[in-house]
Amino acid sequence: MSVRRPAETQPESFAFTPENRAWAERIIAKYPPGRQASAIISLFWRAQEQAGGWLPLPAIEHVAEMLGMAKIRALEVATFYSMFNLEPVGRFHVQLCGTTPCWLRGADELKKVCAEKIGPKGTTRADGKLSWIEVECLGACCNAPMVQINDDYYEDLTAETLARILDDLVAGRPVKVGPQSGRVTSEPAGGLTSLTSIEG
Repeated sequence: MSVRRPAETQPESFAFTPENRAWAERIIAKYPPGRQASAIISLFWRAQEQAGGWLPLPAIEHVAEMLGMAKIRALEVATFYSMFNLEPVGRFHVQLCGTTPCWLRGADELKKVCAEKIGPKGTTRADGKLSWIEVECLGACCNAPMVQINDDYYEDLTAETLARILDDLVAGRPVKVGPQSGRVTSEPAGGLTSLTSIEG
């Protein structure tokens, strides 16, 4: 795994909104005394959402204080998990799977689309609407190639379908999440081959 560090430019401070703080306190209360640090992933996830898709250093420190943790321990967690973005990302953040199943089914073509429409890997487009990175397996191998954009999966992609999805997101048009090939979830790509009829 590559070294992950917080962005050089950081906001001066971070604090949960009153609603998010109340939510965080409910999450922390679920853990027994002395085990509050177990809530760190949930709190980081909410902090990242509040910060616009990335986890600034002041947010990491804020969560550490809420949990009574050493700040370095919280930073270790934030830098370990790639689901936490340590730099600002676009309004629509594309995580492109480049692991073997996606690669075998055309992930390289999807990378070309991202490079063309967004820029080099790891960058955010000038208008702030799109950013992209390459990630390891996202767990939808039977629907390869695929990407995750914000919280949604887009599967069975081609270069053309990914380009259309990105254009639609930027333009504010509705997009279809899930498989783009017409199949339902993870059913066989060639159609059902068993349990297709009821026999007495």
